[in-house]
Amino acid sequence: MCLHFVVIILRTSNYCFIFVMLQQAPYATAAAVTAGVLGSAYYAYHIYQNRKRLPTEWTQVGTLEHIYAYPIKSCGGIAMETAMCTTLGLRDGWLRDRVLMVVDQKGNFVTARNYPELLLVQPSVRNSILTLKHRDMEPVYVNMAEVVALQSPKTAVVWGVTVPVLDCGWEVSEWFSRLLDMSAINFRLVYYATQKPRKLNLMGNTFYKFTKNDTGALPDETSYHIINASSVTDLNARLRSCQVTHHTFRPNFVVQGSQPYDEDRWQFLKIGDNVFEVIKPCLRCVLTTIDPETGVRREEREPLETLKTYRQTPDPEERRASGPSPRMGLQLALRSGHGLVSLRDPVFAA
Repeated sequence: MCLHFVVIILRTSNYCFIFVMLQQAPYATAAAVTAGVLGSAYYAYHIYQNRKRLPTEWTQVGTLEHIYAYPIKSCGGIAMETAMCTTLGLRDGWLRDRVLMVVDQKGNFVTARNYPELLLVQPSVRNSILTLKHRDMEPVYVNMAEVVALQSPKTAVVWGVTVPVLDCGWEVSEWFSRLLDMSAINFRLVYYATQKPRKLNLMGNTFYKFTKNDTGALPDETSYHIINASSVTDLNARLRSCQVTHHTFRPNFVVQGSQPYDEDRWQFLKIGDNVFEVIKPCLRCVLTTIDPETGVRREEREPLETLKTYRQTPDPEERRASGPSPRMGLQLALRSGHGLVSLRDPVFAA
């Protein structure tokens, strides 16, 4: 036995954190105690550092006009009046943002980029029951509580990252298979099987400052995405062959009251007690060229082609990181709060 005495001091410009532990313990236990103290010290310091760099002055830039969650990646959204903000994204009970996805026989995720019919799948959630409807299909139901309780984790792949998932059963998988290619077994619906954000796959791109908690469950990049309604209005004034709505861009939040493209200057946003950091602009792809109301691709590739004429980043370094894709909307990560957001909440920016 030994008397184990540990002092950890972390100094900042304004504060000094001191952690002290005195314990009589075997050498092995003492080592574990030291590791625990170091872990606690690091965690407290990390919280301090995160809070220190958050803004203290805010300017209201609008109000929250719409809130959406998309339970299944690439499928329809659900309008919400209030939602809880979590590290993995928006949540209201069993309704969670992008925690399910369709995969092929190899476990690779599929999206509406290749299967536009997915956009016309309309989900709803009541208690733990997920209901899926499509104009050409009979409804199908999934009890997500049973999936979580009875299934064992398997693996699937999203954007090159292996993630743990739970299989949602043969009935709904057969439903998606018939919808997408008239088969019986080619596609399956799976449920994200951990509370941890999925791992990062930056593919060598370090221009945008992601952290390990920013990617959420199954979204393309970050847990939150916001659109400025005025920017969509401005885009429509430039379009000649079609008109679009914010649904084309599949946002979680729609803010009303800002000037077009004011969002280019925002670095942080505050809604309710929740503070979000802007990680990067949302870079648009061919998914925007599919009409979300009909699932039909626009031959003229709008609004993507018009966006390319005036919404590509002017920063040469960022252009090298992002490529030629135009900007529309912002990718956000939750930095503090973990509280509710509600329709008509004021939206503040810094």
